[in-house]
Amino acid sequence: MDTMLRPDVITEVPLRNQLPPLLNGDRLTRREFERRYSQTPTHFKAELIEGRAYVVSPVRLDVHGEQHAYVMTWLGVYSTYTPGLRIGDNATVRLDADNEPQPDALLLLPNGSARIGPDGYVEGPPELVIEIAASSAAYDLYEKRDVYRRNRVREYAVWQIYEQKLDWWALQDEVYQPLPIEDGVIKSRVFPGLWLHAPALLRGEMPTVLATLQQGLADEEHAAFKTQLLR
Repeated sequence: MDTMLRPDVITEVPLRNQLPPLLNGDRLTRREFERRYSQTPTHFKAELIEGRAYVVSPVRLDVHGEQHAYVMTWLGVYSTYTPGLRIGDNATVRLDADNEPQPDALLLLPNGSARIGPDGYVEGPPELVIEIAASSAAYDLYEKRDVYRRNRVREYAVWQIYEQKLDWWALQDEVYQPLPIEDGVIKSRVFPGLWLHAPALLRGEMPTVLATLQQGLADEEHAAFKTQLLR
């Protein structure tokens, strides 16, 4: 008898051809991670760190969104006055077979360690990565930090919102060492003129942050850096 004529018979739909969802904690290859990620909604965000998927929760304005905007404003001004750099906001980065993070902010040198692949993704380590973390318990300061160090991201900074703390490290002899801070100001070694008044940033005092950056942009090291980039 044709089961289509019987309402009491439930015909099961085979699932073998359906793509599994991308779930927090999934153990995946990078290829499978990208395959599942490609089927998620546009607002969805996830990262692959050491072969494990981390699905990022929606963020609140006062513990991520506003701080993220401050960082992008600061980096955006710097890149505007420094020709040839590429700046990224939540851009996916293919680091190795088990790691595909989506850092909050990144900065790339022209002809640096990373390149833009044919499908538009960053491939290889950016020169600078910045993450916005809720607290010091976040994986940005542990698993992800180790991944960035191992893949030779030259500078890495994490803003810890609840602790009101900003750490900025530079890679030296395969180890992340904190950059020195003088009168509240941290200066990048990779990007001359990229100066940050850390206490002002933590307080959200952007006029001071941008005034300090302008001092860096006026410094002779930045002028020499621009000349080098323009060659």
